[in-house]
Amino acid sequence: MFDTIESAIEDIKRGKIVIVIDDENRENEGDFIMAADRVTPEAINFMATHGRGLICTPITKKKAEELELDLMVKANGCINNTAFTVSIDLDNGGTGISCADRAYTTMALTSEKTKASDFVRPGHIFPLIAKDGGVLERDGHTEAAVDLARLAGCDPSGVICEIMSEDGTMARTDELKELAIKLDLKFITIKDLIEYRKKKVAKKVQLSSEIDFPNKFGMFKLRMYEVEGSNEHHIAIVKGNANAKSPTLVRIHSECFTGDIFGSKRCDCGDQLNESMVQIEESGNGVLIYLRQEGRGIGLPNKIKAYSLQDKGLDTVDANRALGFGDDLRDYDTAVSILKDLNVTSVNLLTNNPEKIIALEEAEFELVNRHPLEIEPNEININYLKTKKDRMNHLFDSIQ
Repeated sequence: MFDTIESAIEDIKRGKIVIVIDDENRENEGDFIMAADRVTPEAINFMATHGRGLICTPITKKKAEELELDLMVKANGCINNTAFTVSIDLDNGGTGISCADRAYTTMALTSEKTKASDFVRPGHIFPLIAKDGGVLERDGHTEAAVDLARLAGCDPSGVICEIMSEDGTMARTDELKELAIKLDLKFITIKDLIEYRKKKVAKKVQLSSEIDFPNKFGMFKLRMYEVEGSNEHHIAIVKGNANAKSPTLVRIHSECFTGDIFGSKRCDCGDQLNESMVQIEESGNGVLIYLRQEGRGIGLPNKIKAYSLQDKGLDTVDANRALGFGDDLRDYDTAVSILKDLNVTSVNLLTNNPEKIIALEEAEFELVNRHPLEIEPNEININYLKTKKDRMNHLFDSIQ
């Protein structure tokens, strides 16, 4: 009866709407869900016409804090503790209620350039704050929307609308299935999404070989891992006793053929790789995990196509979108599994990327410290690094 989570993620990535139903012992209701950064006036109209419920925008706690979106009430009396913030409209001169105005407000929520003062309160869009652990922490449509958007490589925010029958009652499973078929939409359950996320976190790796690995930075062990049931292979370069009681210095580095091998100045990847090796050698106890996720997961040929679009004026995010990809298709589940295989429990993480922090925290590692890995920009990659900060929330103190 239900579609696969993978198929729903693909549709979310393409800007399509899916139907998501929760547990029959909870609300037993279905919602339209889509990624907020893909919203259009037509999508808002579709939800209002076919869903008939309240249109809301699930966001992360971090986003709510950045935009000063306080909870609507201090004492939440909602039966499922749905975390409504104060309602908002984009301050653009419209009334806020039209489908176009609601789409503009929603898109503004996903922009790194938006400030709290860009919204008027109250309004016609209702942000909802998702739990940081997603559906693994709370099995609601709010968390499902944020999880699906993140899994699709979109901004971690969504648009949702409850689905009612024509007579005003809530649509149940059979009717929702008929509606999904009629409208050609994927139909999934939060229960299946929970299981999908659990399996991703528990992705199994197998050590295929280990060698001594002397390089220009020092003496290391190189461990080759294979992901069970796939052709994926990834590398861990280990210094000292990675499972020591003291925190292990960890770098999760995604493959960059042009930067790591040829020293491309379009990015900071090669310099980050070298600096990570230096710091791990100095620490005496560390791991560099080298993930084969070229081009933020789109592969080398598509990365070169994205570079071509950047040469024509697009930034790295818009270039990905122009090619039909999400902003960042990487995941760090394999890195989690490798660290667990190494018996690492306590981590000092070398990163500027908040998604890596989230991945380790969700996997219940003790994250002792984040060590910034900021490389002095050059005249070529400065705009790329600014885009990572402004549009992908990377943590750069040295870039304004």
